[in-house]
Amino acid sequence: MSLTNSQYDSILHKYDVRRRRRDMLIEERKKEIYSAIPEYRNIDKEIASVSIEAGLASLSGAGNLDTLKEKIEELHVKKNLLLTSKGYSVNYLEPPYTCSYCKDTGYIGTELCHCFKQAILDYSYEQTNIKSLLAEENFDSLSYEYYDGADLRSFKNAEEKARSLVDNIDSNPSNILFTGSVGTGKSFLSNCIANELIKNGRSVIYFSSISLFENISSFKFRRQSSSISDNFISDIYSCDLLVIDDLGSELTNQFVCSELFAIINERHIRNKSTVISTNLNLEEISERYSSRVFSRIYSFYEVCLMSGNDIRIYKKRLENRK
Repeated sequence: MSLTNSQYDSILHKYDVRRRRRDMLIEERKKEIYSAIPEYRNIDKEIASVSIEAGLASLSGAGNLDTLKEKIEELHVKKNLLLTSKGYSVNYLEPPYTCSYCKDTGYIGTELCHCFKQAILDYSYEQTNIKSLLAEENFDSLSYEYYDGADLRSFKNAEEKARSLVDNIDSNPSNILFTGSVGTGKSFLSNCIANELIKNGRSVIYFSSISLFENISSFKFRRQSSSISDNFISDIYSCDLLVIDDLGSELTNQFVCSELFAIINERHIRNKSTVISTNLNLEEISERYSSRVFSRIYSFYEVCLMSGNDIRIYKKRLENRK
């Protein structure tokens, strides 16, 4: 089903909270600046006075409007100099928006902003828990500490492909299959890609393989307990990035094979990027999902074979030693 009014209102409420927090922060910083730099308050008052005069001149046609505009510009420059002379940034009283595109309104004109569309996807497919994971697993937190030799080379190759997908998603959308043993960084790089594209305003849907096919089954057979969106299949086919994590962990049958083929094929036709992580090797993929699925993956995907020890176990051992 589509979002209910209460769910839609819940998303709008989050935007209201963002704006209120920003407004409160601006007020707090303004009080700080007025206290630290009294002259700054006087310039603000003068700008307000000259702006009113400029507005009246614009309406009446009387007065030198250009001179008044120049005066306002000079006063703004003077304010910036005062801030920097006291060690503040010129943007100190203009903290960034969470989304600079819509300025935390959720809309650009009358159109939904990409951040609102992503919020709908998150709400519809219960992805809010993914956000906390992506905050930890991203390119900024990437480390080569746990790799060496051939394992390091394979990881760096996979990283290069991941960054390339992000950088070229407009001009040349691509797909990646991360394959290899448990704990070698496959899901981590998938999360890096998802995080970066969400930050860049792209629509991202993230599913474990088990959850993806369970939801497709619920949607297609319309189980009464299903709360999946009416747009589910359309969203799966058309989102900018689909991440399928841990392919092979699901109970594989003819239905799964058919749906996986449809997803891979349809997203290729629509020129949309897909990232799949799996512990299966190519031969196992061919045996489990059919030769035609294997053929599509082999033809349409960059295959990144990742190797090494299980990083999760290694990290756990280090923690236990502390």
